[in-house]
Amino acid sequence: MYSDRVVRLVRFVAVVLAVAALSGCATWFGSDPLRVNVAGLEPLDSQGMEMRFNLKLRIQNPSSSAVNFTGISVDLEVNGKSFATGVSPASGSVPAFGETVVSVPVTVPALAVLNQMFVFVDRSQYGQIEYILRGRLAGTGITGSTRFVDQGSMSIPFPSIGGATS
Repeated sequence: MYSDRVVRLVRFVAVVLAVAALSGCATWFGSDPLRVNVAGLEPLDSQGMEMRFNLKLRIQNPSSSAVNFTGISVDLEVNGKSFATGVSPASGSVPAFGETVVSVPVTVPALAVLNQMFVFVDRSQYGQIEYILRGRLAGTGITGSTRFVDQGSMSIPFPSIGGATS
């Protein structure tokens, strides 16, 4: 049906594509994932009943090639409830075996603040805040973005009231 020449050409193209795909896979899966951690939180001017903060994220690149990004989005949960969200068109590069700090303005709706106040009152372990930060760094990876998660807990010192200690 098909001539020998066409069959050989198809086989050659298939082999070339397979080699290219396998060499690409080695770089796709050979690099370590980015590490993203909260580096700081600074207040910004609020608007209406919202609170605004400048969330600073430290992005560490443990791989041997630089990572370029074109934007970032974040969702912050506090004590298991949605607390703040933010996006930034910040672009830049994280050098190989290097790090950079990116600022993302986040908004905290008034209702989220009220929810957290009730959670603090109901919690038996005062002073502990559990958080989960989920986000996406755009313009990286084979899919065009890299997702990240950072979670942990922080201790918040409560002031003593009337000489009592907590």
